Amino acid sequence: MTEDGPDPRPNRPPETEDGRSLLALLDELRVIAQNGLEYGDDGHDAHDEERYRRLLDLTSEWYGVALDLPPAEARDRLAAEHGHATAKVGANAAVFDDDGQILLVRRADNGRWDLPGGFVEPNETPPEAAVREAREEAGVEVSVAELVGVYSVGPDDEGSPHAHTHVPIVYRCERIGGELDGSHESTEVRFRHVDDVSAWHTKNEQFARDAHERWVRRDE
Repeated sequence: MTEDGPDPRPNRPPETEDGRSLLALLDELRVIAQNGLEYGDDGHDAHDEERYRRLLDLTSEWYGVALDLPPAEARDRLAAEHGHATAKVGANAAVFDDDGQILLVRRADNGRWDLPGGFVEPNETPPEAAVREAREEAGVEVSVAELVGVYSVGPDDEGSPHAHTHVPIVYRCERIGGELDGSHESTEVRFRHVDDVSAWHTKNEQFARDAHERWVRRDE
């Protein structure tokens, strides 16, 4: 229990002897299989394709085990990813009020706090995604002021809901309009002092602190 409520950490998948999670291992195997199929015309024979498909079937099955999903649903999720398998790119908006409080949303799935953000859509730039996510998740209109940093959240990082590596790009943004209003993905939206938050989602505390340093030095 924390001052923000229960500490709802998801069950972590088992780790290998060297400390790597099962999801990280499956992700690496999936990349090998998916990229093998993607470039299957580059000199591979039919036996290679059969092996890659079998490897992809096995990783789908064990993704289902690790994430408690039916094998068919796990396969459908992987099948939706076309082309060269690569990390997912996301964008987050770090928005501050005049007192240096940062805009946060409380996630409906685990009760933890994070910056408004999400995956970059096709044909969308990361700054555009940050602006859109601020509007969709928090109800505010923002403009991008500067890049805070590019980060990496792996499937074995604490609290990660993804079965693959996620690359969040965080931008400090200026609020230019709108009213605080959450979405179905959140239970609360408000400005908070970074030091007052104890239950952070994945690496969002690092995002928030790095962004706050940028905000403090914004006029230099």
